[in-house]
Amino acid sequence: MSVELLQSKAADFDAVDPLSSFRSRFQLPEGVIYFDGNSLGPMLKSMPERISKTLHDEWATGLIRSWNDADWINLPETVAAKIAPLIGAKPECVTVTDSTSVNIFKVLCAALVLNKGRKRIVSEKNNFPTDLYLVEGVRDFLQRGHEVCLVEDDLELFDSITHETAVVLLTHVDFRTGRMLDMEALTKHAHGHGALVIWDLAHSAGALPVHLDEVGADFAVGCGYKYLNGGPGAPSFVYVNEEHLGSAWQPLTGWFSHKTPFAFDHSYEPNQSIKQFLCGTPPVLSMVALDESLKLWRDVRIEDVRNKSLKLAEFFLECVSASGLDDEFSIATPLEHKDRGSQISLRFQGDGYAVMQALIARGVIGDFRDPDILRFGFAPLYNTFGEIFRAVQHLKEIIEIGEWQQARFMERKAVT
Repeated sequence: MSVELLQSKAADFDAVDPLSSFRSRFQLPEGVIYFDGNSLGPMLKSMPERISKTLHDEWATGLIRSWNDADWINLPETVAAKIAPLIGAKPECVTVTDSTSVNIFKVLCAALVLNKGRKRIVSEKNNFPTDLYLVEGVRDFLQRGHEVCLVEDDLELFDSITHETAVVLLTHVDFRTGRMLDMEALTKHAHGHGALVIWDLAHSAGALPVHLDEVGADFAVGCGYKYLNGGPGAPSFVYVNEEHLGSAWQPLTGWFSHKTPFAFDHSYEPNQSIKQFLCGTPPVLSMVALDESLKLWRDVRIEDVRNKSLKLAEFFLECVSASGLDDEFSIATPLEHKDRGSQISLRFQGDGYAVMQALIARGVIGDFRDPDILRFGFAPLYNTFGEIFRAVQHLKEIIEIGEWQQARFMERKAVT
């Protein structure tokens, strides 16, 4: 297809996009095409006013009274109630607290104690590193002889879940390739062998429908700063199946997880609700930011987001092919819709980092993941088909003229 026809097709798609109105709610820099919402979502235009209210009215004026008067005390639950529909969970099974890494530690310990007669922890070699580091850390922390089994592919994953398995820890959508696991099938398989399952939803929540209650997941965690747009370092959410509430034990027994925190008892008695997975005082400013970002979802159907996400990805692939880039790049992301999340990853045999830096210099922001992957995350609430077309045209020019080979693009920065 010619460049002109592709450009016309993009315009036609954007003209009938049912989600087009949401783009105006985001603060997006002029001239920037942003395909990195799978690392950090952009800011909503309403955010400064909400944060200012918290700073000037609630903190500066209300002071300590705002824990009650502004309902700071219940932020972990009120924010969680907005996330729950996006992950297919009952609100009483979700709370918002701490970071994803800390929450993985909590639920992994909880799952191993619930299934304490078993010693095997199963995960994938290509899982996000923090998940694997925490598996090693929890194994060493508990000192109960747990065995860690890391598998290469889906077939080996199913085969490795046996009657010896205590816990399976998996990321729903792979951070490098965008490959999506079959949550229902794997959860059912694990339960059939008596194992518990923890799902990392970092690249799923806010990008595609998730049905934790329906599939019977035991635990899940996810971050608030990617597709949920809660801001850098936004707190994480925790899901605990209602079957485990009251019986699952997590080791970070801070005062907010106590049955009566303001009784200031000398001994610990756990809350029997999802509040047991809290720890210390919630970070109010970041919780408020996440709460504000989640208001957007009152007007959005996650199914519509998924439908547009798939169309954006298909159009991206079409543009890459039509631009003659197939010989330069290979597609790392599965082509079947059911097997991928909301990103397309390209492999490049040369210096992929330099190619991405050249794109960023032109205002097309994605990111790079070692050893050879350029990631393009699609956020349907603000990305357009016209942006897809223009981004691929930039990529084509960068490759054709060798722009990426400039020394300035090859110098590695701390964050890739």
